[in-house]
Amino acid sequence: MNQPYKGTPFDLSGRAVLISGATGLLGTEFALAAASAGADLILGDLDGNRLELLKNEIIASHPDVHVLIQVLDVTRADSCQSIAQLCEDRFGRIDGVVHSAAIDPKFEQGSDTSRFSKFTEFPLALWQTSLDVNLTGAFQLAQATCRIMEKSGRGSVVFLGSNYGLVGPDQRIYKKAGQEAQTYKPAVYSVCKAGLLGLTKFLAAYYMNTSIRTNLLTPSGVWNKHDSEFTGHYSSRTILGRMSEKEEYRGAILFLLSDASSYMTGANLVIDGGWTAL
Repeated sequence: MNQPYKGTPFDLSGRAVLISGATGLLGTEFALAAASAGADLILGDLDGNRLELLKNEIIASHPDVHVLIQVLDVTRADSCQSIAQLCEDRFGRIDGVVHSAAIDPKFEQGSDTSRFSKFTEFPLALWQTSLDVNLTGAFQLAQATCRIMEKSGRGSVVFLGSNYGLVGPDQRIYKKAGQEAQTYKPAVYSVCKAGLLGLTKFLAAYYMNTSIRTNLLTPSGVWNKHDSEFTGHYSSRTILGRMSEKEEYRGAILFLLSDASSYMTGANLVIDGGWTAL
């Protein structure tokens, strides 16, 4: 088995890592990164078929890694408890958890942006659904996994933030030439991501004097077949002049899950191409 991180501070050999939203754009990258460092994986998402495909992909590249999959709905406390219990039953512990499950209003080609209207017209039902997944879901999964981490007194919890949790969305980049009605990045997205920063700091302080660490990883726009107009608008707002690539967060997640970040808790690792520096 190829383990490029063996014997380094990034080595995750023998550690059990649980990832929610594992089949998403970044969740998949997090799973592949953790596997490359030798971690045993527990992958959760709503789509069982996509989980099976991801499991097969990981095992094909890393046959020595144990991969468990389970359908996970983070809005249900019993679902969060079930996948955490599966991890403990199989591996005896949870060493790391990545909360990657999220509702993110998309602006890729083919996305339905008709609901992303004016602030005063945004549906309450969509607001509540986003809160249920992005905030309450993170809270419930953290509860379920931290109960198990408390038994060993150690572990790494990673939440997934956004540059829009630190600054307001630049709504100008969502305006298309010739478009009669402006589309907007909804307020609820910023609220959820800012809330996760608060939850990160709360848990870090709560687990003072233990080795249970909680940090936030803050990416920005990840290119995913966006049209050239949106890509150009977004890229012009960054110092590096481009959107990020999904693979560029693999190193960050390994850092946060491993002993390489052993003196880091309650922090926000911002990887946004310089967006929030301007």
